Amino acid sequence: MIDLKQYEIWFVTGSQHLYGPKTLESVAAHSREIAAALNVSTEIPAQVIFKPVLTTPEDIRQLCLEANSAPNCAGLITWMHTFSPAKMWISGLNLLKKPFLHLHTQYNREIPWSKIDMDFMNLNQSAHGDREFGFIGSRMRLSRKVVVGHWQDDDIQKRIGVWVRAACAWADWQGARIARFGDNMRDVAVTEGDKVEAQIRFGYDVYGYGVGDLVKAVNDASDADVKKMVQAYFDEYDVVPVLQPNGEKYSSLVEGARIEVGMRNFLSAGNFKAFTTTFEDLHGLAQLPGLAVQRLMRDGYGFGAEGDWKTSALVRAMKVMSAGLKGGVSFMEDYTYHLSASGDKVLGAHMLEICESIAANKPKLDILPLSIGGKADPLRLIFDANLGPAIGVSIMDMGQRFRIVANVVDVVPTDEPLPNLPVARALWLPRPNLKTAAAAWIYAGGAHHTSFSYALTAEHLYDFAEMAGVEFLLIDENTKVNEFKDKLRWNDLYYHLDKAF
Repeated sequence: MIDLKQYEIWFVTGSQHLYGPKTLESVAAHSREIAAALNVSTEIPAQVIFKPVLTTPEDIRQLCLEANSAPNCAGLITWMHTFSPAKMWISGLNLLKKPFLHLHTQYNREIPWSKIDMDFMNLNQSAHGDREFGFIGSRMRLSRKVVVGHWQDDDIQKRIGVWVRAACAWADWQGARIARFGDNMRDVAVTEGDKVEAQIRFGYDVYGYGVGDLVKAVNDASDADVKKMVQAYFDEYDVVPVLQPNGEKYSSLVEGARIEVGMRNFLSAGNFKAFTTTFEDLHGLAQLPGLAVQRLMRDGYGFGAEGDWKTSALVRAMKVMSAGLKGGVSFMEDYTYHLSASGDKVLGAHMLEICESIAANKPKLDILPLSIGGKADPLRLIFDANLGPAIGVSIMDMGQRFRIVANVVDVVPTDEPLPNLPVARALWLPRPNLKTAAAAWIYAGGAHHTSFSYALTAEHLYDFAEMAGVEFLLIDENTKVNEFKDKLRWNDLYYHLDKAF
């Protein structure tokens, strides 16, 4: 399971010695109080750590270097309680490699009308101290999130929490290892990409393995571990009769359990956080891993089918971002349409690999023909997905840059039961409608694979994309195709020119 409490967000306050020691003592006391309040906020999943007030360029530089080298530091929250001359921050911010959020707040909520004096004014100067800090951030072309409002307000803590989740996912990507069993599905374009550029840009590394490497781990799985896995299946799912101990396909259940044990052992031994498979590279495996992939995703691994390493990394990032939230995250694919006068809809699914974290009901464990892959019938969990708002997110290598595109959707009940569809599925209405959403998605070059979440919002993804320095495009209820096409043109120009800076 993913625990975001392993990460720290450093609360950093700026001031200067101009105001004297008494004022600085108050600044420090107020900063400790705000940091402590954010640390216990239910909206903020990581630890918020108070850091001593910074008043000199040397102290600022040293803190930024310490943040860079602290593996558990996912980012900084910066706040200027008083005026903090921004030239002091240049050296430190030039070195800082961690994302930061600029909290534009003040300790007191309201002006004490009858008591306000010059001492109060000297102490509570965020209104212009933060503007000085904001200038240097813009002058240095630094990406950051600005949150404005009183630190005790729920909506402010919620927006900070969104950014913190994105920062934790970004930290998780740094040094992350992704395993690819086999290569990309042959002749598919969008699942390809520049793995070297991805490592430079995103920090994760992609390792390729022959299926034989996985087969060895499967064959080495102990009978005792396989037996425990089989029992877990019976404990957690509605297992169909043919897979019961006296059923004619019970041996397939055991083989599926052996595949899962082998995959888990391989991924754990290699300290991998995400992985891919492809049905075109199965030599030595009795069946395409379906159930194993579903359960590994449930436990926090990222996954991409057909060698899609970019989507596997994105699923992992969204798993981290959503840790502790309700709703779940899954690998997904826009599979087929319902074009009807009653409303155009999308049926999302995949051959096997939809994560049970998005299930609306207890999954059924079944074994059925797949008609693809050329192997024995594979195990899979079958269920309908949750209803309600969700977001589908795709990442693509556009040649000169990476792009993330997202579509907000509403998952709805199927018009009729689907007794013959042997896979997990979700039916949704894209916002603003299918015609607009699909056209915009296609103009953007959006992939057919997505990471699909009920737990996250566009703000999470926007914050994450900004940390990564990646283009982000949102399709929602406000999207108009012509305006969206114009944005694509402007973005092409911006990202081309941005390299010159």
